[in-house]
Amino acid sequence: MTVPAVGFEAFGGPDVLQPLMFDRPSPGSGEARVRVHASAVNPTDTLLRSGLTRVAAPPTAGGPIVPGWDLAGVVDAVGPGSRWQVGDRVAGIVIPGLVPGRGGYAREVVVADDHVVQVPDEVPLLAAATLPLNGLTAWQALDMIGPVATLGVSGAVGAVGGFVVALAVSRGVVVVADAAESDADFVRDSGAVVVPRGPGLADRFLVAVGPVDAVVDAALIGPSLAGAVRDDGAVAALRPVDFPLPRGIRRCDVRVPDAMRRPVLEELMSLVAVGALPLRVARTCSPDEVVEAHRQLEAGGVRGRIVIDWES
Repeated sequence: MTVPAVGFEAFGGPDVLQPLMFDRPSPGSGEARVRVHASAVNPTDTLLRSGLTRVAAPPTAGGPIVPGWDLAGVVDAVGPGSRWQVGDRVAGIVIPGLVPGRGGYAREVVVADDHVVQVPDEVPLLAAATLPLNGLTAWQALDMIGPVATLGVSGAVGAVGGFVVALAVSRGVVVVADAAESDADFVRDSGAVVVPRGPGLADRFLVAVGPVDAVVDAALIGPSLAGAVRDDGAVAALRPVDFPLPRGIRRCDVRVPDAMRRPVLEELMSLVAVGALPLRVARTCSPDEVVEAHRQLEAGGVRGRIVIDWES
């Protein structure tokens, strides 16, 4: 039996994405196979497609690559020793590009037990698919920074930045964050002090709350944000960039695989269940519309995540 997926056989622009068919995967020990209802489309997927992130082998040598980290659906098979049961509603995360054909843009995906979390009945699977990658990124950034009383966040209206704000506020942190005027209410409603976007952001953080203990740079602004951080504070960088920081400020390079643990996913989903961590679906698309979804994401301005609806 074969199952459908969306992937590519050569690096390039959105047009390299195409429908693919793979043999139905079988779960091994400590794994579950998920009948995928929803797959989130993330910026890192566009980098993978463009050949800008690491893969085990290029598609010309290792076979087609299926993008996608995030998925949500229903368990339809389990391997020996799995903690999951057929019929469980779950969200999960996989690392695309490491195993040929294994990525989130597929109708059926095998996922390690520890990379899966139960989805409460009241949470739609289309929304649940937006949580794992971006939620884990936000959690890892805050974990690496350590306990803080004040935090600056750039890119607060984005998926990761929004999760950082919500997580930090849920922990009692005073958060100052940037937003365009059209997005300011969303960030303010999340509990942050809002300042305008644009050049000179560090100065506006200082005016709003004074020097902060740390900054999470979800907008990838770079070392200038250190100007808002106290001596011996921290800056969390979401993509590894080798830049020096002054005054003893630590640079924390976030690596999502280090946070891919079930207890962390359970903590995040528990916050979703009580409304403390909002999930945002920008729009849905069918598997046939993924090329356009990548174009839209690369054009910018997407609020939340585009989600592939495999039930459409």
